[in-house]
Amino acid sequence: MGRIAVIGAGMGAMAAAARLAVAGHRVTVYERTRTYGGGVRRFERDGFAFDTGPGLLPLPAVYRDLFVKTGREPLEDRVELVQVDPSARHVFADGTEAVLPNASRAGVVSALDEALGAGAGQRWGDFLVRAREAWDRTRRPLLEEPLWPNWQVLAEREPYPSVPHRKLLRARRAGTLAEIGAWELRDERLAALLNSHALAYGLDPRDTPASAAVLPYLEHAFGTWYVRGGIRELARAVYERCVQRRVEFVFGAEATGVLEKDGRAAGVEFSDGATADADFVVAGVPPQALGRVPARADAGPVPRRGLPSRLTVLLALRGGRPAGTAHRTVVHAADGTAELDGLFGSAPAVPGTVTVLRPDDPALVPDAGHEAVALVSTVPAGSDGPGLAERMVTVAERAVPGLRDRLLWQEVRTPADIAAETGATGGAVPPPALAAGAGGLLWPANTTGLSGLFTVGGWSHPGGGLPHAGMSGALVAGLIVEGPEFRGSQ
Repeated sequence: MGRIAVIGAGMGAMAAAARLAVAGHRVTVYERTRTYGGGVRRFERDGFAFDTGPGLLPLPAVYRDLFVKTGREPLEDRVELVQVDPSARHVFADGTEAVLPNASRAGVVSALDEALGAGAGQRWGDFLVRAREAWDRTRRPLLEEPLWPNWQVLAEREPYPSVPHRKLLRARRAGTLAEIGAWELRDERLAALLNSHALAYGLDPRDTPASAAVLPYLEHAFGTWYVRGGIRELARAVYERCVQRRVEFVFGAEATGVLEKDGRAAGVEFSDGATADADFVVAGVPPQALGRVPARADAGPVPRRGLPSRLTVLLALRGGRPAGTAHRTVVHAADGTAELDGLFGSAPAVPGTVTVLRPDDPALVPDAGHEAVALVSTVPAGSDGPGLAERMVTVAERAVPGLRDRLLWQEVRTPADIAAETGATGGAVPPPALAAGAGGLLWPANTTGLSGLFTVGGWSHPGGGLPHAGMSGALVAGLIVEGPEFRGSQ
């Protein structure tokens, strides 16, 4: 079996490393920072602990599969998975609130009818049925298979079966999420609910293809999950599985290039001038980290640029978490148009949608008389912290009365922190791959134009997000172990 050099210790890279080691390869992971996990990090102070990356886990089956395929010990023996219920509380601009149960279409329909008026729940439920059709059409090519050589088929076909809408005396179908909200949901609050799923991934609903309907459907169908102790515990479990399978980790090793010999990848070059030979190289870093990676001969999708980032405000509060508090509250922007113009246009950034995470987890606080709260918002890449953070706290007060009176201290995690942890320019965060939209949300294939060089993680197929990173690891491992004929899991 061969020697494999993996660049980066993000979730996708570690998922690939564990699978390749089980297949008999000698795997070494080179990470430029001093720890593993990529953007899945933890901040600790005074007995408080916070996730600084993702706070919730969709589609946990991806990581269950990783542990099944790499050993006898299942994921649940390494971490405690908790299904979050309710899935989320939504506070809309007009003050209306809706509390949505986890993974229950009937429950969501009932909750929305009660909160927003008769018929609102049914419109959302009908939308989820159509979103399921889009999911069924795209799940395999966008999550479980290597990117097709004829990927243009995915770019051209819109899988979401939108309802015909009469506009300007002719029937049209929704082509974007914003049009779904306006034409099919027909309620500003339902539209805001839909848009919040796009915004969480840094997508502008005004030009995001209707196929992004799979994002709320994925949460609805497979539930929202939390890892006891924080999502960082999932990263720890994956790292330990790699170590158990004799993957070697070298921290503080910054890769700057890929060695080439006889037309194929032959190793890695580091910032100190050292090199490491390898039979295969797996690059789990943003594309700019290694310079120009040769593209495939079929000229696959071009990576997106100018993606937004995230700002996270960590709040240490006096006073315990009140009974019945929702784990996640989404406080919607008072002015949705201004929010989008500030994020994706030239207008100044304004207070936008803020997600308030309030885990019921004793491991995160010094005692029952305190609470650890995280505020998360999508912001332009490169944004600084103080001004936006202060406005986020103001927005969060709509969901947490008396928030400032309880505040002991706060820590702001900016796009610059994400850039330092992941190497992404401006702290940009990649969204998952989506069909249609002329291919603008497809990611480059895991294979490259250089034989023996593969890419893994959020900047390659199938894109960003915890489950997508895990699946990219499975795809790369399959391509190396089985060769180019690999067609994904069955």
